[in-house]
Amino acid sequence: MLQAGTSNLRIVHYQGKHRLATEALKNEVLEIAEAIVLAIVAVATAWAGYQAALWGGQQSKMYGQASNLRSKADGITTTAYQERLYLAATVVEWLKADARGERELANIFERRLLPEFRPTFDVWKKTSPTRNPNAPPWPQLMSEYRTSKTDEAARLAQQASQLFDQGTRARQRSDDYVRVTLILAVILVLTSIGQRFKTQGVRIALGVLSALLLCLPIYFIFTLPRA
Repeated sequence: MLQAGTSNLRIVHYQGKHRLATEALKNEVLEIAEAIVLAIVAVATAWAGYQAALWGGQQSKMYGQASNLRSKADGITTTAYQERLYLAATVVEWLKADARGERELANIFERRLLPEFRPTFDVWKKTSPTRNPNAPPWPQLMSEYRTSKTDEAARLAQQASQLFDQGTRARQRSDDYVRVTLILAVILVLTSIGQRFKTQGVRIALGVLSALLLCLPIYFIFTLPRA
């Protein structure tokens, strides 16, 4: 009887040691898994924050360039309007002189026309505007009329719009990476909470949830455009 009792005690002692060893091994594996998750979260957070900052910088740069181009376009447009008023006033005085037959005075006003406007004026002048009722009422209304400043202003405005759109897309990319950092922060909180539980079941459940959630930001990091 004594030998049987001793044998039972040895079995119980062995089972206890085996259970403790198994529990220690599970804890060690769980700690390693949590450490890996935390390491990935740290690296992913740093990368997402870095990309968010780069895209934010691109947004500011493109918005600044767009604003600069719009300012130039507005300045050129203002100059074009001033030239248009000057040409209109000069043409009016030319019409008056031509209608009175004052050729010398008309030639003076004609010489004061801007070089870019001369080809259109010459075509309009051939229609005899002071004597032909069917002539175009104004040279600036003719299809031949062109002004490089208006074209340049339109080109700059178009470039500004394109840069502004690129800046908006850069802002969206920056926001995408910020959202990734928020998800990573949630994972970090869940993992940290799980480490405080002594019950392995709860700790494992939170670890699995963190690992599953980690797949989402990792997917975004590999698929989102890089600055």
